[in-house]
Amino acid sequence: MRLKGGDPFVYGRGGEEVAACHAAGIPVEVVPGVSSALSVPALAGIPLTHRGTVAAFHVTSGHDTLDEAALVSARDRTATLVILMGVSQLPRLMAQLLTAGADPGLPVALVENGSTPRQRVTRAVLGDVVRRAAEVGVRSPAVIVVGDVAAEGRLAQVLVA
Repeated sequence: MRLKGGDPFVYGRGGEEVAACHAAGIPVEVVPGVSSALSVPALAGIPLTHRGTVAAFHVTSGHDTLDEAALVSARDRTATLVILMGVSQLPRLMAQLLTAGADPGLPVALVENGSTPRQRVTRAVLGDVVRRAAEVGVRSPAVIVVGDVAAEGRLAQVLVA
């Protein structure tokens, strides 16, 4: 038996493990979980979509260079960008977004230790988040949320139709 947190098929190598088990003739049952890409922002009060703000989100790994879809989502504010496993690469990732033309004033939230008693949210704007993260000592594990939904008080804002 193997127990994994989150969803084993979202950057959890679940597919590789299932394939290896099948190849070895071992029966497998996958019980899906909720990915930290979805649950951690929600537990921090950050909606990934929000009426009148954004209607889509894009999830990516911080281990790699951000792909065009990730860059466009932040630059054009067409989707919330959620980056998993990216704290160690935060300076590189944020520089990529800025170089791609993302607004330096775009809100960013870093949610450390999501779903635990040590959960902490650090907010800053894109142009200052690297400095702010260093200042407060942001460490892994953390989920990075880039987009207007990450603004402080977003849920307190009332929409006027």
